[in-house]
Amino acid sequence: MPVLTSGQQERKSKQRKIRNSEYYDMEGTFDRLYAESKKDKTFNHLMEIIESEENIKLAYRTIKKNTGSDTSGVDKRTIADLAKLSEEEYVRLIRKQFSNYHPRPVRRVEIPKPNGKTRPLGIPTIVDRIVQQCILQVMEPICEAKFSENSNGFRPNRSAETAIAQCMRLIQVQHLYHVVDLDIKGFFDNISHTKLIRQIWALGIRDKKLLCIIKEMLKAPVVLPNGEKTYPTRGTPQGGLCGSPHNPPYAKRVIMPSQWQNTA
Repeated sequence: MPVLTSGQQERKSKQRKIRNSEYYDMEGTFDRLYAESKKDKTFNHLMEIIESEENIKLAYRTIKKNTGSDTSGVDKRTIADLAKLSEEEYVRLIRKQFSNYHPRPVRRVEIPKPNGKTRPLGIPTIVDRIVQQCILQVMEPICEAKFSENSNGFRPNRSAETAIAQCMRLIQVQHLYHVVDLDIKGFFDNISHTKLIRQIWALGIRDKKLLCIIKEMLKAPVVLPNGEKTYPTRGTPQGGLCGSPHNPPYAKRVIMPSQWQNTA
């Protein structure tokens, strides 16, 4: 079997998401949310879509196809445990979470980096991951309509190749030849919860129940490798809805103002 490059894996994952949304007849809903967000509409009743049977099934299928579905959270459960349930049972289980949502603690692990250091990764329980995916699927088209055209990382229909193509245009048309490589130190660990919620509100997401759920996600206790439990007052775990290796890092996208895209 041929080994896929990271870019090929990313494209394959995006193609699978599109097929899944078509299979569960959610593509039209997502397209409508995108179009309405482009027109600066506000959204006050998103939970009706988030809690829909089709959206929950799509979230379950997406998480199941992810390689991380075999990794357990603090409750030791994986997708294999949920696979024992019927569709009706797991839909009912996820819907029940939304009625009075309180996420389980997030398990933190340290992932080695090429430079010999480590980076923290938060692993929610498998049920919390599906809840987050339900929300992500509905937030994504709304936020995508607002994000900068010059942003390519971890976004639908965008990749390293599209970023390179944009760079080539800047070189050829605007004669820009310098590249600045930078990262914001400790970005995910220092995000203001209040500012993040305000920015989500500014994007037109005004469903108060949804905003309350996101607040609960941000405040989820974190279990450290030594067993100690901490209660975050700022920051988001890398691995959850607001920042993960397989989903758009929404915290960074939302905090970074789109008007910066024309700054050079």
